[in-house]
Amino acid sequence: MKKIFKTGKPYIWLSGGTLTISLLMIFGLVTLIMIKGLGIFWPHNVTRFMLNDNSAVIGEIAKVEPIPNLKDAYRTKLKVGNRDIYGMDFRWFDNSNILNQDFPPTALTIERREWGNMYGFLKGMKHDNGIETLSLTDLKPLLKESKALYKSIRRIEKKEIAKINHKMEKYRLALKRLERESQSDSTLRKIGTINSKVEELEKLYTEKVDNLTNLYTSAKEKKVIIQLADGRDEILPVFQIIRIYDPNQMGVYAKSCFYLLKFWEFISAEPREANTEGGVFPAIFGTVIMVLIMSLVVTPLGVLTAVFLKEYTSDNIFSRVVRISVNNLAGVPSIVFGVFGLGFFIYFIGGGIDKMFFSESLPTPTFGTGGILWASLTLALMTVPVVVVATEEGISSVPRSLKEASYGLGATKFETLWRVTLPQATPGILTGMILAMARAAGEVAPLMITGVVKLAPSLPLDSYSPFIHLERKFMHLGFHIYDVGFQSPNVEAALPMVYTTTLILLLTVLSLNLVAIIVRNKLRKKYVTSAL
Repeated sequence: MKKIFKTGKPYIWLSGGTLTISLLMIFGLVTLIMIKGLGIFWPHNVTRFMLNDNSAVIGEIAKVEPIPNLKDAYRTKLKVGNRDIYGMDFRWFDNSNILNQDFPPTALTIERREWGNMYGFLKGMKHDNGIETLSLTDLKPLLKESKALYKSIRRIEKKEIAKINHKMEKYRLALKRLERESQSDSTLRKIGTINSKVEELEKLYTEKVDNLTNLYTSAKEKKVIIQLADGRDEILPVFQIIRIYDPNQMGVYAKSCFYLLKFWEFISAEPREANTEGGVFPAIFGTVIMVLIMSLVVTPLGVLTAVFLKEYTSDNIFSRVVRISVNNLAGVPSIVFGVFGLGFFIYFIGGGIDKMFFSESLPTPTFGTGGILWASLTLALMTVPVVVVATEEGISSVPRSLKEASYGLGATKFETLWRVTLPQATPGILTGMILAMARAAGEVAPLMITGVVKLAPSLPLDSYSPFIHLERKFMHLGFHIYDVGFQSPNVEAALPMVYTTTLILLLTVLSLNLVAIIVRNKLRKKYVTSAL
């Protein structure tokens, strides 16, 4: 037995088995996330239950499970929707209470802008003098008009009125700044000019608001009547309908196309309904931008630290203290970095910037509050040890013969470092970047203190000068998962969204890392070939 252990084969098998188990666990976790999350986009059939109390209910079957402590007894979880009517999205039914189950061909699933899905039957169009018979085909042109109306409203709110508000805010700050100056003739003229521009903008704002009011009024005019399973009629404005379809009549091809459409909508649209409906595009955008800013900061900082420790300092007390400090940073809890970012970056540096350059905005802070810049800097500080260690290893792997050859040709230490050492160590540096990006993309705790929010009104990147707004708050996929899973008012309905957002986060991290890995491998091949 001792001879076997001395050969080292048991340890090899142990390492291989451990790696296999780890890979299987990762594969199982990803598979579970995909199964639980991706099914949310499939148009499930609408089921009708006839109960033993002569009542009826329709919805989508979510789960069937055995009843605890009862033999051969089962219960069904039905997504009944109509949350504004029933006060809940899901109901449990004992299978023993279900007399009959069928799939009505005329049953409809109605996606609404508010209150989630509605399940029922299209009865007709409401008019002052009665009800006009209306089919699903006749309703489609009305839905197109409603969609165009919604786009017009969003354009006025998000672009036209937002642009006016942006200009008025700039003029307000300019007036506040001029009022602090000496009241000379030129200053008074500037104030008068700005006031006249503000008056023009106020008139334009009033026009836009009136136009918006008219659009909202017209949006309430066309209404349809939906008959519920219990026979009640509900009046629903067409404007509130996002999509209406009959899943019981759809084939596999139609459902597959619908599935792809919903998935694209999920990754490209904005969230709604307290983040339980809609898409996650702002969260994806915020995550990617934050990681990129963090990478631009942590890479030169980590590389310079590693070069100093490896090339420009000897093994003395100072270098040991620096190296120990850098290594100890890797063990600091992430929430501590968030507190440090809040105190140093936001309150100290951001507050100082506000006093120097944005004093007219005070007491409302500009940089003295959480934003994507401070969140990125906090994560950069947190991931510095990863880049430093990887860069040191990359520099150590450079053959000494290459450095000596450079010195022999008359190159200085800096020239050797710049033209020989760092290019050869680039794959190691990129390895550190990959690890740093992976950790930063999944962090949530420090972001909750330094700038992430539940719903950002605007992206950090837009058409307003200076176009990149580093002071703005942002959305993040990791925080989105936490918010939807634990802070949502409708956690049960939002559970599939948690799994789907988790999958999107994994794919985002994988995509960022994949790009870095491809670049690293190309550079590795290049410099290995050149070294040979």
